[in-house]
Amino acid sequence: MRKDSRLSRALHVLIHLNMTDKPVTSDKMAAMLLTNPVVARRTMALLRDQGYVRSSKGHNGGWSLAKSLDEITLLDIHKALGDSSVFTIGLTDEHTNCIIEHAVNAALKDAMDEAESILLARFGEITLDQLGGEFTHIETSE
Repeated sequence: MRKDSRLSRALHVLIHLNMTDKPVTSDKMAAMLLTNPVVARRTMALLRDQGYVRSSKGHNGGWSLAKSLDEITLLDIHKALGDSSVFTIGLTDEHTNCIIEHAVNAALKDAMDEAESILLARFGEITLDQLGGEFTHIETSE
């Protein structure tokens, strides 16, 4: 199963943005994250739509923070990226008439829903400044 690393990538970029005094281009972000500039732009556009970053065009253009990291939680970014499930485990639906499948799915769903609720509550308690607090200055070429 493929991992969804959008949250960790977005957090990585946001902390870098906090450490620089000038906008960072999508090309530079893409190099930092080992991805395509289009992927970086799409991700950042989701964050811009929620007011966490802003973009500027032109020679000195790029992406910069629109809010302080102490105003943004992990939950905020998770929601901005589409509020997808935090687990890659899925329930089966191949044998919809099977009572065993229904029992297994019900037990898994209850446990995953409870675990997800606890995890998302914790995400709401962690601000991005807590993640990047140990860094005073880093280069955005990473």
